[in-house]
Amino acid sequence: MQSIGSLQTKYSIGAFELLSKTAPIQALSLLIFGPFIDYYLSGNLVSTYMKTISWGAILFILISCALAVFCNISQYLCIGRFSGVSFQVLGHMKTVCVLTLGWLLFDSELTFKNIMGMLVAVGGMVVYSWAVEVEKADIKATLVVKNGLTEEELNLLKDGMEDHPIKDYKLGESKEIEVLDI
Repeated sequence: MQSIGSLQTKYSIGAFELLSKTAPIQALSLLIFGPFIDYYLSGNLVSTYMKTISWGAILFILISCALAVFCNISQYLCIGRFSGVSFQVLGHMKTVCVLTLGWLLFDSELTFKNIMGMLVAVGGMVVYSWAVEVEKADIKATLVVKNGLTEEELNLLKDGMEDHPIKDYKLGESKEIEVLDI
């Protein structure tokens, strides 16, 4: 099974192009199935809510929709740039932010279960970040050992390459890049 990120790379599709292709399908399915699911869950039709809704409620619904659009855009920007685990970590961080902002702004109740869930999520993020950094350090150490050169020796070699142009030994010419003024 291919991931969305690998499909983006394979077909050279950017995040916004992917969003523009999938958003209409999602919106249409929501318009078709949403009222039926709402009636099944609440026992009321959407039209019964429209009779009692205030302008303040409409304003907050529009603000909520705008925030949802920005949330979707941010998720599509993350797809293909991060691994699946990193994407899930970002999703959990979003949940922690929603719960915290709900408590701060709307005085919603934070239960012991919510607090413990947030602590576990943040703890998982910290452990994951630490594990990624350890893995990067191990890969860097492995590369140095494979080459048989110390990091200092590698830096000296890199510095020496910057001072002298690359030579083509077959033709005996240097391969300096010329910058043309247009």
